[in-house]
Amino acid sequence: MELLYTGKTKNVFKLEDGHYLLKFKDDVTGENGVFDPGANTVGLTIDGAGLAGLRLTSYFYSKLNEQGVPTHYVDANFEDATMTVKPATVFGNGLEVICRFKAVGSFLRRYGAYVKEGQDLDSFVEVTIKDDDRLDPPISEDALAMLNLLTHEEYAILKQRTIEISKFVAAELAKKGLTLYDIKLEFGRDANTNEILLIDEISGGNMRAYKGEQYIEPLELEKLMLAE
Repeated sequence: MELLYTGKTKNVFKLEDGHYLLKFKDDVTGENGVFDPGANTVGLTIDGAGLAGLRLTSYFYSKLNEQGVPTHYVDANFEDATMTVKPATVFGNGLEVICRFKAVGSFLRRYGAYVKEGQDLDSFVEVTIKDDDRLDPPISEDALAMLNLLTHEEYAILKQRTIEISKFVAAELAKKGLTLYDIKLEFGRDANTNEILLIDEISGGNMRAYKGEQYIEPLELEKLMLAE
């Protein structure tokens, strides 16, 4: 097993059968010891965060696979906190796609002159470039096409799937009395078929979920969602 990449919250290994193995860590993104799913730096370490993230990811990905949504998910090993995935290539050096249902986080910081905190948003989708040095800048559809990162046709697929997946996650949370404020997804191309796939994870580490006015931490979210 060959270590290919050491990431903020996961390490990536190449398996002999052509698949890849993601090892989930207890590191989460944020700043100054405060968790923030939209941050581009590791802000703190939470014991058990890796396994909690994997368990939720496995839960959501299994359901999405059953519904025919293209993902890279193959299976998970909870004892080792690892997930086996199909090989996929990213767009450029990687993109993050955010779907926002409430005005919070970086959206509020940017547009606070025009919106109130917590204001409803209509499944607002925005794409950012994974670039730590430039603080993951947002990028438009036209710029993505001009820079040969995504065609307009691929952007349309990306946007549609982002909304569909985000609404699915929101509906699952609603069953537990939770509200999804925003979620960050990643996509890539299947290395064998070139089909656009959902990749990375869906967990408390890349979304903001609330119960009433109370923000739900990633470990608590996993407990609430997977409780019998």
